[in-house]
Amino acid sequence: MRKCDKGMGGLWQRRLLGRAIASASLLLVSAQPLIAAEKDSITLEPMQVVQERNAYGVQKTRTATKTDTLLRNVPQAISVVTDEQIRDQSMQGMADVVRYVPGVQMAQGEGHRDAPILRGNATTADFFVDGMRDDVQYFRDLYNVERVEVLKGPNGMVFGRGGSGGLINRVTKQANWTAGHELGLTYGSWDNRRITGDVNQAVNDRLALRLTALFEDSNSYRDYGQLERWAINPTASFALNESTMIEVGYEHFEDDRTVDRGIPSFTQAGRSLGKPLKVNESQYFGSPDESFSTVEVDALNARITHDFGNGMQLTNQTRYADYSKFYQNVYASGAYNATTNRVQLGAYNNATDRKNLINQTDLTIIGQALGFEHTLLVGAELSRQVTENFRETGYFNAAGTQKNTFVTLQDSLYRGPVVFNHSASDAENESVANNSALYLQDQIELNSQWELLLGVRYDNFRVDLDDYKGGVHSKLSSSDDLFSPRAGLIYKPLDNLSFYTSYSIAYVPRSGEQLSSLTASTRSLEPEEFTNREIGAKWDINPRLAATVAVYNLERSNVATTDPSDPTRSILVDGQRVRGLELGLTGNLTDAWKVTGGYAYQDSELQTPGLEGNEIAQVPRDSFSLWNRYDFNPQWGLGLGVVHQSDVFAASDNKVVLPSFTRVDAAVYYTVSPQLRLQLNVENLLNEAYYASAHNNNNITPGSPLAFGLSANVSF
Repeated sequence: MRKCDKGMGGLWQRRLLGRAIASASLLLVSAQPLIAAEKDSITLEPMQVVQERNAYGVQKTRTATKTDTLLRNVPQAISVVTDEQIRDQSMQGMADVVRYVPGVQMAQGEGHRDAPILRGNATTADFFVDGMRDDVQYFRDLYNVERVEVLKGPNGMVFGRGGSGGLINRVTKQANWTAGHELGLTYGSWDNRRITGDVNQAVNDRLALRLTALFEDSNSYRDYGQLERWAINPTASFALNESTMIEVGYEHFEDDRTVDRGIPSFTQAGRSLGKPLKVNESQYFGSPDESFSTVEVDALNARITHDFGNGMQLTNQTRYADYSKFYQNVYASGAYNATTNRVQLGAYNNATDRKNLINQTDLTIIGQALGFEHTLLVGAELSRQVTENFRETGYFNAAGTQKNTFVTLQDSLYRGPVVFNHSASDAENESVANNSALYLQDQIELNSQWELLLGVRYDNFRVDLDDYKGGVHSKLSSSDDLFSPRAGLIYKPLDNLSFYTSYSIAYVPRSGEQLSSLTASTRSLEPEEFTNREIGAKWDINPRLAATVAVYNLERSNVATTDPSDPTRSILVDGQRVRGLELGLTGNLTDAWKVTGGYAYQDSELQTPGLEGNEIAQVPRDSFSLWNRYDFNPQWGLGLGVVHQSDVFAASDNKVVLPSFTRVDAAVYYTVSPQLRLQLNVENLLNEAYYASAHNNNNITPGSPLAFGLSANVSF
């Protein structure tokens, strides 16, 4: 088993961090009322998280600090995928987004949800829309997205619970006063049919309207891989005056698809490690007719921003979202048995309904105190999430007693009866999660070379769970007081170069990321804790090209496990550790050559009893990606990308290996006129046979073979 040397960052890092915290404490103790600096007032821009950018790169972000901050002044690794990159690579979902983001992988998600792994931490809930929580399990689309921001490491100070290894924030397209009308058409291999629309129009100097929409009806390289989804997202922006902006939007999104959990594994006699079963990449195991997922999302967003002048700005935003999710699957629940020539199947379904009501208020004050320039953030968040879960087990006989059945390698489809009944072990619960949070952050410019970031967030997070499992009603409650600190020190020897060190903590309460994991033995335990120590550098090589490097140590602790001396109680143990290196390069090498990509080294180790020393599932030791677009002239351009990943284990038991792979993608761009752009995207140009992701040892998704997609973007 792979091992790693102890220690990261060295004594100098700890001393530097200690001095930063000590200096900050002195400032806080002796703080006086801020004296507003004499500077221009904050410019209101509707929902603009990144204000300066080139084709693939950005210079600023509001998401990481909730203030308008240069990326090189944020002591944290951040990757931003812009709308230009989304269009050039013909991205449609989250799996496409993270493909060229160092340190992030996408797991299978049982074929019905986004499931990224950020710095070794798997999640289905660490998703945000315009900085607001979007935590239900489903596949998200990019039809209304301006850019996607991936924040690495714990983000509890800004976003509260979760965000243990990082998070993904979608910044959506909002109505503004730049008129634009665009229609996107895509047709690709296996009848990938997709149409998107974006109409943005100023009504007058005070009102702008925008409408984005989507319809898709597609198949897949996987047999029976049908998908139909549609969405509509109108937004409006009201400039009440020069100081006050109101933005509102509503989204309706529906996604219906076949749930596909891939293929099983096979371990040859005499071998200790298994591999994915060698079959055609399209072969389906289970019952496609009984495996499907439906999602409906209705979300209302409102934001008001007021600039008081003299460096003071107030923002309040509210999100109400109603999610309805159902999925059902008949899938491979065991490995292929060569002796019997059979694969075991299992089945279940699950329904989730959730209503989120979230309100955030942020007050930003830019001014001077104690001789230093400050950007002070004072914020509060209130949220209420009501969730209902109901699960049924699938039985392969009318009597409801046969939980498993088998198919053969030659005929892997199940065509017999499947009866779904609610069993004593199936989930049936209702939960109400209430959260009240206060946070304070100060970005202090000590001088022209040194900056200090200090922040802390307090959350009072309470979950009340009504559990009806086994026909017995029990009420469980859990309440946590979470203090999530963040400290960072930045040194800038040059204006375009910064070095930083940072420390942050985030928590996942006992209710779990999906708010339904409370048990009698764990509800009183401390929440899981995630601690990140990081050093790095950010270099704006020129105004359009940025390079980054980050070295980190991320530890997970307070993992609940059964007490070996008393099976009726749980104890807390250390869970895992990831030590890593991330390199990134994004922007323009020349006027005609754009690039994005990076390299990640991840040394992961599990520490829970029974798994000590094992590697974390689906976390590669080495991964590399690089995408290029080169424009030969104003009409013709060429794209070329490569993605490499070393071998990984499919599950934490480290018994099945997914082999390493190198995949090459390409694209051709042709601008017919300013109103018409054509592009051809080629996925897996060299037709590499590989395995894209997994959920466990026997739910493994083969990668797509050579595929084509032709797109037309029409402006009018």
